[in-house]
Amino acid sequence: MTEQGAPRPTSRRTTGVTRQPLLLVDELTTGLSRLMNVHDAARLVLGLLYLSRTAHTDSPTSVAPTWSWLSHQAAKDGPITSAVSQCLHRWLTLPDDGGSRTGMQDVVPFLPPNIDSLLRRLIRAIDAAQQVGDLLDQCLQNLSAAQARGSQYFTPRDIARLMIGVSVPQDGHRVLDPACGSGGLLAESHRYVHEKVGLNPTMSLVGKEQHAHTSQVARMNLAVRGIGARIAPPGDSLARPETGSSYDVVLANLPFNQPAWAAEGLAGLPYVDPRWPDGPPPRGTANSAWILHIAHALAPQGRAAFLMADIAAKSPQPATRSLREQLVGDDIVECVIALPPRVFGTSDATACLWVLNRDKSARSDWGTIDRRGEVLFINARRAFELIPDSRARQLGDRHSERILATLSTWRGMVEENSADVPHRDEAGWCRSCTTEEIARRSYDLMPTTYAATPPGQQEATRSRIDELKRDLADKLGQVHALEPRLLEALKEI
Repeated sequence: MTEQGAPRPTSRRTTGVTRQPLLLVDELTTGLSRLMNVHDAARLVLGLLYLSRTAHTDSPTSVAPTWSWLSHQAAKDGPITSAVSQCLHRWLTLPDDGGSRTGMQDVVPFLPPNIDSLLRRLIRAIDAAQQVGDLLDQCLQNLSAAQARGSQYFTPRDIARLMIGVSVPQDGHRVLDPACGSGGLLAESHRYVHEKVGLNPTMSLVGKEQHAHTSQVARMNLAVRGIGARIAPPGDSLARPETGSSYDVVLANLPFNQPAWAAEGLAGLPYVDPRWPDGPPPRGTANSAWILHIAHALAPQGRAAFLMADIAAKSPQPATRSLREQLVGDDIVECVIALPPRVFGTSDATACLWVLNRDKSARSDWGTIDRRGEVLFINARRAFELIPDSRARQLGDRHSERILATLSTWRGMVEENSADVPHRDEAGWCRSCTTEEIARRSYDLMPTTYAATPPGQQEATRSRIDELKRDLADKLGQVHALEPRLLEALKEI
């Protein structure tokens, strides 16, 4: 998904832009965020990246501004804000069903009057970049960090790659993300298949996002990468079931414990929603509604991978327990993975990655082991690494690969030139359970219930913590003992 290209040699048009574009654009974004809010600054940079790859041609009779025109304006002295605003309004707003460009004007960020110099340098820097993949990724990372303060964030790349890896999209598949955010999961599924087939995939990618600003970000993200996808008009996916054909793969980073959701009915007519024929799930939280929404969208051999708060896997509430009983009874739960805390977003809330599969039987295009009537649980709570120079965490490639290898072995998906090693349960890491055992445990789907950390490992962890505490106390004691000598030495200076 990331492209790294060397900057073009300095030319008359790019004079003054000699530094690596990624660093310069990041610096300019920081400068913009001092004059406008961080969210709008990131969207502005993303919009200009989008313009640099799309605003080139229009109808023969149109006089709409193009990127070349904007670059020419940036090379001149004088105000540039008006020209940027003109381009953004022309290329970022979307026509409604009647062809007019109404209702989307607010997706263009407001440009304060004192940013001409930064805008000019930003346009030149983008113009100097041969490939904009890294610029785009950095911009989305900045935007996600800004939104995380309000508990909104885009799926981190390592988590996205894990979700694609467990769902295994293939060429020709229909892929849906009903809460698509920036479109990152759709872009990652396209990258995954592209690497497998070596050609441009013939996939059908569909996304929907509730918020207009974020829906626009998804369109721009995919368009800049040259990925064909259909991003539906902004709206709440839970309001109505997905229409049209079912999907081979459904991917979703869902809003955890979303309150006050409501299904939409047909005005004046009785309406039975096919997602919940026995009545809608509880209104207090949307967790159950999202799971049923995703399950309903799956094709007969469809698979889904989605993030969900722990409470959905273990809550004793009758409605939530009944949902788990229904899913296990239908035998579509394939794997549940307990993820480490704080590897996505900024919350300490823990979550699981759920994997649903409508057909767990052995087949030639899938795995060699019939896993009907079984569920794999993976306890990856401690599978994380610290991000250097930061308190943040990430899953990391090493842990992702271990999770994928465990699931692939359990499925019997043998890679070419690799040994056919049978699955073995591993204490504290993974366990394969029958649906009968899950039923005996009140349909608990929490991986830590089945693949709990062995008592010996827990004691070893406590012992190591106690050892570190003693070491810290010793060091602090040494510092305290040296303090008088240090003060005496300072007096002599």
